[in-house]
Amino acid sequence: MRKVGLKTGSARIAMARIVVGGAVLALAGLAGGCSSIRDHRGYLADQSLVDSVQPGIDNRQSVEKTLGRPTFESQFGQKDWYYLSQTVKAPPFRKPRTAEQTLLRVRFDQAGNVVGVDKRGMEQVARIDPDGHTTPTLGRERGLLEDLFGNIGAVGAGGMGSAPQGPGPNGS
Repeated sequence: MRKVGLKTGSARIAMARIVVGGAVLALAGLAGGCSSIRDHRGYLADQSLVDSVQPGIDNRQSVEKTLGRPTFESQFGQKDWYYLSQTVKAPPFRKPRTAEQTLLRVRFDQAGNVVGVDKRGMEQVARIDPDGHTTPTLGRERGLLEDLFGNIGAVGAGGMGSAPQGPGPNGS
């Protein structure tokens, strides 16, 4: 009888170690799964290539060979080229937010030569937080019960089953 008791005691210790080890692994998995996700979007800027674009020396063709096609071109006025680079963080269970942003603008003259290179950062990011979850409207506010039962008695107010009165396709 004593030998069985010893085996049961050591089995309990082994089982406790397995449970504790499993709990530690589960917590480590949760901690790793709850970290923020960093995502890079847009142009991958190489600072040495950006610095190599010189006003008065380069033109559209040389800029395209150096930096590649732009992220987008301006639609109005002079056709400036824009290279947009963003790093976005997505915390667990929350909306993604822009952590870093670089906007590189290459300006050209009428002949297609580089006039200037401008670089902007996070100061250009506008954080907009709309207020409210409902849109206010004119009129009275109705509750759930009024929405469900508000039309009872309103249909056929002249009496149930009466014919329509007045001008119209079915009236006189």
